[in-house]
Amino acid sequence: MNSYDVIVIGSGFGGSMAAKPLVDAGLKVLMLERGDWVTRSAEENWGPSGSIELSPFYDKSSLLHVPVGGNKPTMGLYSCVGGPSVFYGGVSFRFREADFEKNEQIEGKDAQGWPITYNDLERYYSKAESILNISGETGIDPTEPRHSAPLPQKASPLANISQRVKSSAQKLGLHPFQMPLAINYEDTSRQTCLSCKTCDTFACAVGAKNDLATTVIPRLLAKGMKLQPNMVVTKLNTRNGQIISVDCISKTTKQQHSFKADKFILAAGSLGTPHILLSSGLQKFNPGGHVVGRYLMRHLNTIIFGIFPGIADKQGRFHKQLAILDYYFGHPNVPEFNKLGSLQQMPTPPGSVVENELKGVLGKMLSPAVKLLSGLLAIVEDQPQYKNSLTIDPAFSDEFGLPRIVINHSYSERDKAAMKILTGEAKKIMKGAGALIHYTHGIRTFSHAVGTVRMGSNEKTSALNESCRFRGLDNLYITDGSVMPTSAALNPSLTIAANALRVGELITKLN
Repeated sequence: MNSYDVIVIGSGFGGSMAAKPLVDAGLKVLMLERGDWVTRSAEENWGPSGSIELSPFYDKSSLLHVPVGGNKPTMGLYSCVGGPSVFYGGVSFRFREADFEKNEQIEGKDAQGWPITYNDLERYYSKAESILNISGETGIDPTEPRHSAPLPQKASPLANISQRVKSSAQKLGLHPFQMPLAINYEDTSRQTCLSCKTCDTFACAVGAKNDLATTVIPRLLAKGMKLQPNMVVTKLNTRNGQIISVDCISKTTKQQHSFKADKFILAAGSLGTPHILLSSGLQKFNPGGHVVGRYLMRHLNTIIFGIFPGIADKQGRFHKQLAILDYYFGHPNVPEFNKLGSLQQMPTPPGSVVENELKGVLGKMLSPAVKLLSGLLAIVEDQPQYKNSLTIDPAFSDEFGLPRIVINHSYSERDKAAMKILTGEAKKIMKGAGALIHYTHGIRTFSHAVGTVRMGSNEKTSALNESCRFRGLDNLYITDGSVMPTSAALNPSLTIAANALRVGELITKLN
């Protein structure tokens, strides 16, 4: 049984960013990752099976059973070295200052907000932006939070269709701006972005996306971190109020392994982390253990596609470029809502993605029509609800002996009402950009899942303290999106990264 200073479970934003300050401090760190390295090549990543749900990295070895709320009754997990960062579109927003404050409209009458403030995270946001070499545009968005450092890269030139969307929004009195993206546009020491259409939901074939497997994990390995890919964690073992070891099974050899450490960081994702906690029975040690797996949030997401005459994107380039946050904190004509959400430009989807969503003949018939589409993604902050949950069913187990995952999720009436308002505004923008008619497509994946092991000041209603330590166990920390008490209405990756850097730094001070 090998022993380490810290074992990190998961190599996504929560795991890799928490590991960075530990490795930089010279600690002996082992990272365990359920998935494998993603091969980078035109054949692997640009082909019809390159999108995440069509790739081998959509892991179905521990299926999610989703009686309520999924796009399919059984779903897989995103599983690879670098986690979802390998397949995401690079969008890297800071949450706004008010997102950390209590809000009864979102949380209900017992609102508590976050146990940390925006100011507690601000310098870590800047660090994360530097590490990920974020590009973007500042000084335009009216909701923009305080920055202590500029973004490392300037925004890339707008595609023609993006310029049309921008002009339409400006004519409506809005403030469109270029989104912060973790994509390499300027560093000529490595491949820069080709603006290809296979970016969002695809791994970058040329390594121009600043995902963790490209930019962070190799540097940690060079500094001495050990990585074990294809390793499924089956149990965290306890003694005297501490985790003493972790049991794993190799997906490739089927051999069992155990590893010891002084401290453990669990960052297996907002679905994987509560699964491990519940399977190990660790909720019984926690005064707020009943919330483990509860308050699952994933944003209410809808794409408003404009159907354009001819070809919407004649340049054939990636154009997930613009965001409009003028309605983030409400709408002037709807005063009863103090928060609504964000609008973000969506590129024309590849035909293979359409064929996956619409099976059979219908998908094959409609996939050529994607050339007519360009869209806006509406993201509404969904209310944290105790009933929205990930639970386990020990009566059934997977090939590794882990109990079945069962997910139930539904949106509140407030969520739906907010989306109706935001969708209406998006249609106005797309019409002004030249769209003849609209098509709305709801997203029911769990790509933005957060909140299942939330942090808070009240030990009876939250599982983690402000340092993201799991209450009842002295040496277990959680650093992925599951820690979030609320979801805001922005992509969670940069906030996960910033908080993980914060917690990793805290742990170094305990050694």
